[in-house]
Amino acid sequence: MAGAKLTIEPSKCRFAQNHTKYLGHIVGSGVRTPAEAKIKAVVDFPNPTTKTQIRAFLGLAGYYAHYDKKISVIAAPLTNALKGKIKKETILWTEECNRAFEELNRKLTNQPVLYAPNYKQKFIIQTDASDLGMEVVMSQRDSKNEGHPILYLSKKFSDAERKYSTTERECACIIYAIKKLKYYLDGQKFTIETDNYPLVWLKANAGTNPRLMRWSLSLQPFKYKVVHRVGKKNQNADCLSRSEL
Repeated sequence: MAGAKLTIEPSKCRFAQNHTKYLGHIVGSGVRTPAEAKIKAVVDFPNPTTKTQIRAFLGLAGYYAHYDKKISVIAAPLTNALKGKIKKETILWTEECNRAFEELNRKLTNQPVLYAPNYKQKFIIQTDASDLGMEVVMSQRDSKNEGHPILYLSKKFSDAERKYSTTERECACIIYAIKKLKYYLDGQKFTIETDNYPLVWLKANAGTNPRLMRWSLSLQPFKYKVVHRVGKKNQNADCLSRSEL
């Protein structure tokens, strides 16, 4: 540090620590969890009564969206409350909004844990789509063949996307996952697990559906294999996508 002409404040430094707090996360020993202070801020957040307060809460909860695959779908009633051509600050706080608010609080108080990626191991991308939205789980298996989550993604379907066929929605989920995880997957071999059997042939034959053909072409640069995994075995990305709040 002296050679680089850097100075430090000893009272603000910690050395030889197993864990450290970094940008709202506790990081160490190959895993990360949300910092307790941030979780407390979410839990202590009062029931929103204005659009500004909803945006503030969603921003706070959304910071930890990678810890749960359903954040965007759970939050749908709250994001829907922000819609409307009349930009009034007051909102109608419904029972549906309240359930979504409480569920988001509960999700973050369960001490979710994410594992650090190992670039010597293959990534597994589990995807699932419902009528409401899409969920993604990126994981890896250890030497005992046990899966460990690295991060979760979720996205609520737009009105146009909800009109897609089942196969199109499932494929849209794959495209969304690859775009979001590109910085992990570039140059890596990985497996996509889906409960939609027709997508097993996505790489070799996308049929005559223009949308699927376009998406198939966009995936050509990646080294992936699509594996069919029945719904009962695909619960990581499936079970919560079926419940509507």
